[in-house]
Amino acid sequence: GDDVAPAGTTLVDMFEARVAERGDAVAVRFGDEQLSYRDLGARVHRLARHLIDVGAGPEDLVAVAMPRSLDLIVALLAVLEAGAGYLPIDPNSPSDRIEFLVSDATPVAVVTTSDVEVAFPGSVPVVEIDRLDLSEVDDAPILDAERRAPLTSTNLAYVIYTSGSTGRPKGVLIPHRNVVRLMVNTESVYGFDSSDVWTMFHSYAFDFSVWELWGPLLYGGTLVVVDYFTSRSPEAFRELLIRERVTVLNQTPSAFYQLVEADRVAVDEAQLSLRYVIFGGEALEPRRLAGWFERHGDTSPRLVNMYGITETTVHVSYREIGADLAQGASASVVGVPIAGLRVYVLDRRLKPVPVGVAGEMYVGGGQLARGYLRRPELSAARFVADPFSSDGALLYRTGDVARWVVSGDLEYLGRADDQVKIRGFRIELGEVEAAVLAQDEVAHAAVIVREDTPGAARIVAYVVAHEGMSIDTEALRSGVAVVLPEYMVPSAFVVIDAIPLTVNGKLDRRALPEPVFETRGFRAPSTPIEEIVAGVFADVLGVDRIGADDDFFALGGNSLIATQVVSRLGAALDAQVPVRALFEASTVA
Repeated sequence: GDDVAPAGTTLVDMFEARVAERGDAVAVRFGDEQLSYRDLGARVHRLARHLIDVGAGPEDLVAVAMPRSLDLIVALLAVLEAGAGYLPIDPNSPSDRIEFLVSDATPVAVVTTSDVEVAFPGSVPVVEIDRLDLSEVDDAPILDAERRAPLTSTNLAYVIYTSGSTGRPKGVLIPHRNVVRLMVNTESVYGFDSSDVWTMFHSYAFDFSVWELWGPLLYGGTLVVVDYFTSRSPEAFRELLIRERVTVLNQTPSAFYQLVEADRVAVDEAQLSLRYVIFGGEALEPRRLAGWFERHGDTSPRLVNMYGITETTVHVSYREIGADLAQGASASVVGVPIAGLRVYVLDRRLKPVPVGVAGEMYVGGGQLARGYLRRPELSAARFVADPFSSDGALLYRTGDVARWVVSGDLEYLGRADDQVKIRGFRIELGEVEAAVLAQDEVAHAAVIVREDTPGAARIVAYVVAHEGMSIDTEALRSGVAVVLPEYMVPSAFVVIDAIPLTVNGKLDRRALPEPVFETRGFRAPSTPIEEIVAGVFADVLGVDRIGADDDFFALGGNSLIATQVVSRLGAALDAQVPVRALFEASTVA
């Protein structure tokens, strides 16, 4: 589609227009504090003048390291008003990551609060916002003449670091006009306005927060900043949605599934005021929304899945998710590109693949980042010449696999480098997860592949029980084995209290415990044949001792090793042992 955003507009221009016309309206709320547009503007202008004095201007970066609060919003806007771009630093990050960000991005200053215990490299001026007395500073809007250079829509608005596949994070350079385009290009889909109330649920170091910040502030709506504790407690967050009459909610699917559960068990009759729930950040499984649709229907609120990437300014495509999709869809349908963006699904030679065939996604259009901060070789590898354009346009190579389906929608199939293959089988973990979730006792589940011993990749399911229920992992395994082929049945089921999330609200794989392949109460093999069988199990599985009641599959066995077991048994017992015998009677006895 075509861009509809006015060419030279900056985020600052748009925000100032709201301050001028919506002065008395509530701009930001946090807990029981709030600021009107007029008061927010005044605070922002004062801090921006101070930052200009400290040395900030267009194309500079100013780091912001603060907990979520009203002051955080003031700080982010003030950096932009000064003309600079903000570099978000989560104050809870490990200190070596903070050191890396500051040394890599070389900000001209750091805005923080006195209670943030972060040691910044000595040379960077630190501005503690709560210790500044700016009462004597002019609070009128800032004129270009006061800035170190005029601010234009091509100047940097922020640099957000994304994890590098090589392990070294890389800073993505996003100018003002990209964010303006994002908001203007989605207007026709959503019709956001000044009556909307949005939450800032995500960490401001995650680009989903860019959408949450400007969605309300560019339209004269209200932004409700969610404190960290509430963002991690689905019950408390649901209460906030009701109390604040939130109309636009943005969630990673992992976080929303937990909210759905809190909503299911809630006893109050209070109504949500939501108009939209917008998903992003990770693949959505529409089947997991069935319970929500049963209670709320699919029109109020409307649920929309958006696929996006930091490098293309938050969102690329959208697809409204109706109750019908929750019945059948297994893959993540991410819909059609938003206005102003083009999406291609290409093969290795950069030729479009036919409908229904998987290929790599490339994105073109006006929301592409400028590239990576001081990483020209990486920028050149990921931002490539657009073979379908004659005017020197670029495409961003996403590393994501997708296909077009007959309906005209894009279906997201996962990472190009992360397609799970176990023992030669291509496995969609979403399918395994859906089978686990279909079991009655299971409220939440996460299914991942672990390789705790090199070369032995195993599927592990982490499960959280419904309130008041307990999970028998053996029964769970049998239930899942009824619907999935053997090679897709998890090697281990681990019961945990809650699914761990990262600061960005995505599944925190590293926090999932290593499964213990447990042996049952030990009963020694009692016959010569049991001893031979136990010996073969122990050998093939690499387990020290095996009892007569131990189960081959519960110990991490799988169909591939099963063939080794029966051939060794056949040799040891001088008999033909069919593989089926092991599947039907999987203990030593």
